[in-house]
Amino acid sequence: MFDDFFIRAMLAGIGLALTTGPLGCFVIWRRMAYFGDTMAHSALLGVALSLFFSLNLMVSVFVVAAVVSLILIVLQKRHGLSADALLGILSHATLAIGLVMVAFMTWVRFDLIAFLFGDILAVTQADVAFVWIGGVVVVAVIAYLWRPLLAATVNAELAEAEGLQPERARVIFMLLMALVIAIAMKIVGIMLITSLLIIPAAAARRFATTPEWMAVMASVIGAFAVIIGLFGSLTYDTPSGPSIVVAALLLFLVSLLPRPGSKAVDANSRG
Repeated sequence: MFDDFFIRAMLAGIGLALTTGPLGCFVIWRRMAYFGDTMAHSALLGVALSLFFSLNLMVSVFVVAAVVSLILIVLQKRHGLSADALLGILSHATLAIGLVMVAFMTWVRFDLIAFLFGDILAVTQADVAFVWIGGVVVVAVIAYLWRPLLAATVNAELAEAEGLQPERARVIFMLLMALVIAIAMKIVGIMLITSLLIIPAAAARRFATTPEWMAVMASVIGAFAVIIGLFGSLTYDTPSGPSIVVAALLLFLVSLLPRPGSKAVDANSRG
């Protein structure tokens, strides 16, 4: 039998994978990988503020990531800089400010590696519960907003004309991203969150024929990556978070193998 910490790690990782699957599909379809990276980097600023003001870590990370996403929306409407330039500024600025703040807090014991790359084997029962409760909320909201999110991904102007409020759906989507980053930070770390969002969804794209099926497949592939990565970490004594990402990468490479009659799915595919 496995130790309790390994069972908790498995439950937390699978719960996170089921959550990131459908969210990652929209990241792929909307070409928002750099946005996810920016929000992940902003998590370190949330960690620094949490330590400085003695706030709840996950709440602090969520608030900072949400504020960064809203700042991006406001700056994009000014049309002064391109989206990728704004993302680059926000990404590196929040990461640097977080590191500088931590450097000044000499009275705080701070394990930077754990925050950057996660420590899934250290999750508690409360962490597991938070992952699953947060995951249920995220998936339920995505299911509720599936039509406006998908329509806005295909054609925002048409979605607006149909009264689907794509801008509201976009804001809610960004807040969901912030929530997932807050949940995932302790498990896979700041530097690897985007990988867990993108890689399973990219692998699922080769197997799915409809957007809905791609979302399901992304969750399944992510869960398999967690299982393979944790067993690989246990067997070869490698870091758990990076091992999960490596397992996801291997599954992605398998998905690239040629298959007769295969066809990638995107947000325009409706089956």
